[in-house]
Amino acid sequence: MDERLASRDIVLIGAGHTNMHIVRMWKMAPIPDTRLTLISPFSRATYSGMLPGTLAGLYEPDEMVIDLFRFAAPAGIRVIIDEVIGLDPDRHRVNFATRPPIRFDVASVGIGSVPADANRWSDSVAILPIKPMATFRDRLQARLNYLAETAPEKGHQSPLRVVIVGGGAAGVEIALCLEARLRSQNLKVVTTLVDSGSSVLRGYLSGSIQKVTTHFAKRGIEIRLNVRVENVTDASIELSNGQSIEADLIVWTTGATPPKLIENIPLSKGDDGFLAVRNTLQSIDDKPIFAVGDSATLIDSPVRKSGVYAVREGPFLWENLQRFLDGQTLKPYVPQSGFLSLLADGEGGSFLDYKGISAHGRWAWRLKDHIDRKFMRMYQKYQSTEDMPAQTGKAHLETKQKPVMRCRGCGGKAGAGVLRAALERIGNEHPNRQHNAVEYPEDAAMLDPQSPAEMITIDFFQSFMDDPWLVGRVAALNSLSDIWATGGKPTQALAMVQLQAGNPRQQTELLYQVLSGCLCEFDRCAVELLGGHTTEASELTVGFTVMGTLAGQPALLKAGAISGDLLILTKALGTGTLLAGIPQARTRGEWVDSLVSSMLQANDAASIVAREAGAHAVTDVTGFGLAGHLLEILDASGLDAELRLSNLPLLPGAKELLQEGLESTLAPANRETEVRTVCAAESMKSRPEFAALFDPQTSGGLLLSVAAEQEHQLHAQLRKAGVDAWTIGQFLKPSTAPTLSLIE
Repeated sequence: MDERLASRDIVLIGAGHTNMHIVRMWKMAPIPDTRLTLISPFSRATYSGMLPGTLAGLYEPDEMVIDLFRFAAPAGIRVIIDEVIGLDPDRHRVNFATRPPIRFDVASVGIGSVPADANRWSDSVAILPIKPMATFRDRLQARLNYLAETAPEKGHQSPLRVVIVGGGAAGVEIALCLEARLRSQNLKVVTTLVDSGSSVLRGYLSGSIQKVTTHFAKRGIEIRLNVRVENVTDASIELSNGQSIEADLIVWTTGATPPKLIENIPLSKGDDGFLAVRNTLQSIDDKPIFAVGDSATLIDSPVRKSGVYAVREGPFLWENLQRFLDGQTLKPYVPQSGFLSLLADGEGGSFLDYKGISAHGRWAWRLKDHIDRKFMRMYQKYQSTEDMPAQTGKAHLETKQKPVMRCRGCGGKAGAGVLRAALERIGNEHPNRQHNAVEYPEDAAMLDPQSPAEMITIDFFQSFMDDPWLVGRVAALNSLSDIWATGGKPTQALAMVQLQAGNPRQQTELLYQVLSGCLCEFDRCAVELLGGHTTEASELTVGFTVMGTLAGQPALLKAGAISGDLLILTKALGTGTLLAGIPQARTRGEWVDSLVSSMLQANDAASIVAREAGAHAVTDVTGFGLAGHLLEILDASGLDAELRLSNLPLLPGAKELLQEGLESTLAPANRETEVRTVCAAESMKSRPEFAALFDPQTSGGLLLSVAAEQEHQLHAQLRKAGVDAWTIGQFLKPSTAPTLSLIE
């Protein structure tokens, strides 16, 4: 069967409750001929209902988060981790802070809200806004660590003075749960809650308010009402009544206001500043944009900002996205008249507020815990591609039962209009870029005779993640690395891109994203894209032929290592197993973050330092793994080497996955080819570091042979250049055949 690019795009902006319902439904039954993209600034989404309980120590941190990569990526859902800075409703584009825009046929905005007025004192280190919740726990711990370290310098050991600003449900829960956690750590804490209203929990039953107020008093938590915060310093807050409160830690949980992104979306807003939508959840401007949860104001039936409404909106959004794409009448959402509210007290109990009933007790906590855990089980069911329904794992592709036979040879090229449109878009959006491929495309590129290309290399691979812009960047860096490994400066490149078949609009968008990614790196490295070739294939494949110059300097080759030299590695290992784990839902989101960061670290700075330090031999570590590329140096230099296994650096998560036996499909071939020259005790062969020797690296680091007396200077220079490095072994005099020995 032939696989074609889907012709329609749904883009979810934000990983809020409603949008995540779309992801969950998509995993069960994806919409035909449609791609789904999920965009979030963080790789893990926090469930607000469990955050207070986590602060109180009632949950482990992982229990309150949804790992977006593990939940969505194996289902063929594109996951983009970046900040959205605006929407263009007319051109159907999502604009980012650091990458080119992507297009959509229909989009859903579900980015929540932010606490009111928190940005007024954003310079104060004492203030911790409750949002973004994904980073709140880490920010809180960093502040507590700082206070613990500086308390002796400030002349006071205790108590810790905590102020919660905002007396809504979030403020009440945070005050109770944070106080309980700090007290459980044997810390003396004075907690004060401040609110501008006449009572806490406005809108709740009077019985609930009374129960909470009494409980605060019993716990010694002070409540100050009818006052606003007028000023904040690093040690106190000043109130509208002229009083001040000393504060080491200020948690800001005030009422909801629109995030900056919503202000930047050129669509109608409600009186509260949020996106105005009809009861169908679509913008009142009749644009292909829906807004949900706290991001929206229902013009016909306003409701207060609460995650409960966002959850209930999910099924309506799921149906209306499909109806919109099919040109059908949208289904109205009718908000529920009330909802069950359960607020944790941090000590194993909860307050309940529901339809005239106010209660407090451990039974209410058990109910809350049951509801929250049931909700999270739906979103922490991480499935590999093999475990999903047929076609779900390739939901971004349209599968035809009786496909039109695609032509091969030159007939398999992508259409001329696709290439022209992609290059024109890049030229229009980035007029300062100087590339022959963009400005003066010819059948053959003319090289500058004043800048002779002394080196040439070629490298390409199939797409390793469903993010063509990222794939373009990494493919560019991976190709440039061969030039840097020889001590040269890359100057020009030719692209080779294979695109899946599809309609010209989708192919143009795909090619544009790939080329924008590669030009992002080529521009930084002053490399000119001369031209290239595009063709159709079953999978996206990206690569480059790269030319470079030594500028009159000798090349850094594999044959120069000297016995006694030390082995220096400039990137941690494990990209192969981590990439293999993504479609199997085994690579955690935070591991993906560090994986991507490593692959996007260019080797140019390390190459310059290696030359300045007088490195005797250099290679980059890529597909053949560390062992394979080191053996190339041993063969070329006629030496043996000894590696200290415990010194091998592994990327976060690589050790865990290798211990589980997960490896790249190329690893067995690498091991079979290279293990005959590796001498190691049997006890070592079960260690993850041993497996990492054969793990193929995508955009890996440099492997350097350096004189022992240059080690400290080299490490210092690499650190100054922002490059991590590890001494992992040394070269030895040769034996009968090149041998790599492993020691502890």
